[in-house]
Amino acid sequence: MKVKSLAIAAGLCLAMSTVAFAAEDGAALFKAKCSACHGAEGEGKPAMKAPALKGTTLTADQIADVVSKGKADAKAPHTKAVAGVTAEQAKAIADFVKGLK
Repeated sequence: MKVKSLAIAAGLCLAMSTVAFAAEDGAALFKAKCSACHGAEGEGKPAMKAPALKGTTLTADQIADVVSKGKADAKAPHTKAVAGVTAEQAKAIADFVKGLK
C-alpha cells in the first residue's frame, strides 16, 4: 500500500513539474526566438519597427499560427515560420505573450 501511494505521489509531482516546465519553456523560447526584436518584456523596439506584443489583440491561436506558419502579408521575418520552432513550442510562446502585462 505504501509503495502504491508513493508511486501515485511521484506521478503527481512529475505531472506538476511538467506543467511548470511548459510555462517556463514559453518564456525561454520567447527570450531565444523573439526578444531580440520584440523586447525582453514584449515592449517592442520602435527603432527596428518591431511592434510591441504586450497587450496584443491577437489571440493565442493567431500568434501561434504566425510563429509556426508565417503570414503572407506580415512584415519580414514573419512571412515565413520562425526557424526551429515546432507547433507545440509556438503555442507555448503564444501563451507566454498573452500573459505579458
